[in-house]
Amino acid sequence: MRNVRIVCEYDGTSYHGWQIQPNGISIQEVLEKKIGIITQEKIKLTASGRTDAGVHALNQVANFRTGSAIGCENLLKGINSLLPGDIVIKDLRDTDEDFHARYNAKNKIYLYKILNSPVRTALYRNYSWHVRVSLDVGAMREAAILLKGRRDFSSFCASGCDSENHVRTVIDTSIDVKGDMISFTIAADGFLRYMVRNIVGLLVDVGRGIVTPAGFEEIMDARNRTAAGITAPPQGLFLREVRY
Repeated sequence: MRNVRIVCEYDGTSYHGWQIQPNGISIQEVLEKKIGIITQEKIKLTASGRTDAGVHALNQVANFRTGSAIGCENLLKGINSLLPGDIVIKDLRDTDEDFHARYNAKNKIYLYKILNSPVRTALYRNYSWHVRVSLDVGAMREAAILLKGRRDFSSFCASGCDSENHVRTVIDTSIDVKGDMISFTIAADGFLRYMVRNIVGLLVDVGRGIVTPAGFEEIMDARNRTAAGITAPPQGLFLREVRY
């Protein structure tokens, strides 16, 4: 059996997230079905991690095992010919027998886009959070820097989160502005459910002047989700990169 590694890009707008769900179509379900048609096997994909409904990926990594002898180039072309336009495999190659897309990942980078404009967007409505009130990006940057390091991120973990350990290491953060688009990037050794979206929700409160950067740190230290405010909507979030 070959162990095949793929890197895929998808628009999560029409899907109930990565993981197979009983009540809606998922990215994983579509990929497994189309790969299975080409290989004539039942395929089980293992991803670097789940993305939620409406969340996108630029470089999601996954692996699967197959007994097919189809070469990588033809396998890639065949699968992509069957996939819908909002999912594509960008790279496909044979990998080490013991490669595991989730357990071998060292860190991940997420990107969140905020359209900070008094007028809503038509073209980017599925790829950004529209915030009408002018945001203080300098204050947001001051708060974002405080995320770096190893700490308990319980204040940013979704209620009902199935992870017992809420300690993660944030390697780096950045906030860049181009026109009306604010891009928040965060790299960490792992993420809790809704962690990035909850962080962004609080950063926007900082940008609006509702919370100070010092208050942002106090909320982090409280390790209490109820202290942290709203969850940013899913459409602005992208899994940008997985590092091994």
